[in-house]
Amino acid sequence: MTRLYHVPLSPFCRKVRLTLAEKKVEVELVEERYWEQDPEFLRRNPAAKVPVIRLNGKTMTESQAICEYLEDTIPEPRLMPKDPEARYEVRRLCAWFDDKFHAEVTSKLVYERVNKKMMKQGYPDSKNVKFGAVRIKYHLDYMHWLLESRRWLAGNEMTLADFAAAAHLSSLDYISDVDWNRSQTVKDWYAKIKSRPSFRSLLADQVSGFPPPAHYADLDF
Repeated sequence: MTRLYHVPLSPFCRKVRLTLAEKKVEVELVEERYWEQDPEFLRRNPAAKVPVIRLNGKTMTESQAICEYLEDTIPEPRLMPKDPEARYEVRRLCAWFDDKFHAEVTSKLVYERVNKKMMKQGYPDSKNVKFGAVRIKYHLDYMHWLLESRRWLAGNEMTLADFAAAAHLSSLDYISDVDWNRSQTVKDWYAKIKSRPSFRSLLADQVSGFPPPAHYADLDF
């Protein structure tokens, strides 16, 4: 069976989990405390990062590369368009969320509030938390702008771009750091993707010491 070494609230792991579930690939989830630098884990990935997947006899790392490998080897259902320009837009938005959104929001909120405690690195840095709380507004507004002219983030079909965005927002929603009242358009998009069967395992996540809010697993918010 496919095995995924992951951390529950890692958006990069969540993006891979969504892709696997959408492709109907059964997977064994193994929670990996990567910060402990376990020698066995370092043999799997010397970069000491998750996700790491064991698939088809191969060990693979880096979430975007894993997701595109799954797309190439399990083409249905499609999560990347056929048109080169449309594929570019999907990759651009995946990079937007995994780089810019992560640096400005996820790392400032989820990592400060949750990861620091798990890693026993002290208390959240209030400046980082405030910065993340301000920047998420900008990103929600950008998503609103995209969705005003598209059914999904990268176009009229659901793609990996939607999974990248939903992976980050679901991690933030677990700790009640998304103002869903800021944009009904974005809220409707999230409700639509949150209702997919591939999202069920994410909604069942439980992180010790951090109970999710009541609305987290509620498909109707």
